[in-house]
Amino acid sequence: MLKKALYVGVALAALGSGAARADILIGVAGPRTGGYANFGEQVFQGAAQAVKDINAKGGVLGQKLKLEVGDDACDPKQAVSVANQFANHGVAFVAGHFCSGSSIPASAVYQDEGIVMMSFSSTNPKLTEQGFANIYRVCGRDDQQGPVAAAMIAKKFKGKKVAILHDKTGYGKGLADATKAGLNKMGIKETLYEAYTAGEKDYSALVTKMKNLGVEVVYLGGYHTEGGLIMRQAAEQGYHPRMVSGDGLATSEFGQIAGKAADGTLFTFTPDPRKDAKNKKIVEAFRASGFEPEGYTLNSYATVQAFAQAAAMAKSVKAKDLNKALHAGKFDTLLGMIEFDKNGDPKAPGYVFYEWNGGTFDYAK
Repeated sequence: MLKKALYVGVALAALGSGAARADILIGVAGPRTGGYANFGEQVFQGAAQAVKDINAKGGVLGQKLKLEVGDDACDPKQAVSVANQFANHGVAFVAGHFCSGSSIPASAVYQDEGIVMMSFSSTNPKLTEQGFANIYRVCGRDDQQGPVAAAMIAKKFKGKKVAILHDKTGYGKGLADATKAGLNKMGIKETLYEAYTAGEKDYSALVTKMKNLGVEVVYLGGYHTEGGLIMRQAAEQGYHPRMVSGDGLATSEFGQIAGKAADGTLFTFTPDPRKDAKNKKIVEAFRASGFEPEGYTLNSYATVQAFAQAAAMAKSVKAKDLNKALHAGKFDTLLGMIEFDKNGDPKAPGYVFYEWNGGTFDYAK
């Protein structure tokens, strides 16, 4: 793994030199601290490796890329502060943010400041439906992911009692509501729909409530930290529901938190780019450095790729020129060919199911 000192060093180099000395300064934003820092590690690693590889091939428009890191801790207020920091330092592009609840308020700053932002992970539909010209994402949306989960639950768990939980965030509630809508449309009414507070350590009261209601399937709109605790605490009560969730479980930390209770948990995510043969050398390079490029690592890499290719196409890093290129072109990335629609969403991202077993996850059979 890259050491924390490297990230600090990258950030300080950008801050100390200022935009005037940096060839092309870009930012990457996500949670370096807090309960979701593991995802932050993924996206910082991905962006850092992309910058390194692009610079090794000559950079962008004959200039080297410089990376500035912003820690938003998945907190909306901190995300706005990071966005303003990036604007003050003259970044040309932002890879981020991670959480939808951070990306949405930060996007208003980037729109006002004329900076292109491209999220690797924020799935709430609102992000690209604000009418902002400079906002993109390389991942799918909750209103695509939720119906896929609903259809699977209806088929695989027919007649089972379902609880739908969410963590009150833009991501978690958005995903839970999309799944709920899909189930309700098929005539399936959930036994329980309830919010929980992220960051707590004891969810035993919620677990007991589900157990007493006879809930057999738990749909979680939220992240791995709370999901892992809920499953572990359920097992401690001798209660073993099946959990279904979204891409917030795409990290090894879920298995570490839940332990054996993670086994059988299903979640939706896009096809794993690590399994694409064309990405073999890059995946091996990450692993050689001691880092497994799971989850959103390669998504983050792909955002920087898309920016670099759009800049080359536009012969410019000005937002108006990048926007024209991003809407007109197709970009060859680790996620495959990406083409953006009028809102800045990628066309046909697709979702598949993964299953946790033995402390790791792979495609569900």
